[in-house]
Amino acid sequence: MTHVVTEACINCKHSDCVIVCPVDCFYEGPNFLTINPDECIDCGVCIPECPEKAIFPDSDKNIEAKTGQTMDFWVKLNGKLADKWAGNNITKKIDAMPDYEKWSGQPLGTRLPLLDEG
Repeated sequence: MTHVVTEACINCKHSDCVIVCPVDCFYEGPNFLTINPDECIDCGVCIPECPEKAIFPDSDKNIEAKTGQTMDFWVKLNGKLADKWAGNNITKKIDAMPDYEKWSGQPLGTRLPLLDEG
């Protein structure tokens, strides 16, 4: 079991979720935070901390309606990016991206093409 970060984090990168994670399984990329699915213990403490509501448990059966993508997509993406950004483990709060307010609440599909995998 794991949790995943979804499209709503792109261009925001609030890190409230990071500071409550008991296993430090978050990784930072240029414009996105990701959860390493192999390290996540499925505790769920990160979910209520995310102001963009970008984090979901992998058991969420309605993820496609909520994010526009399947859970398999999000688990694979989070795993791939966590591996790619392995040297960028994030454990402390950072400032959100400067223009995050511009992206908050945007319709599904508007952020995913902007994901910078670095």
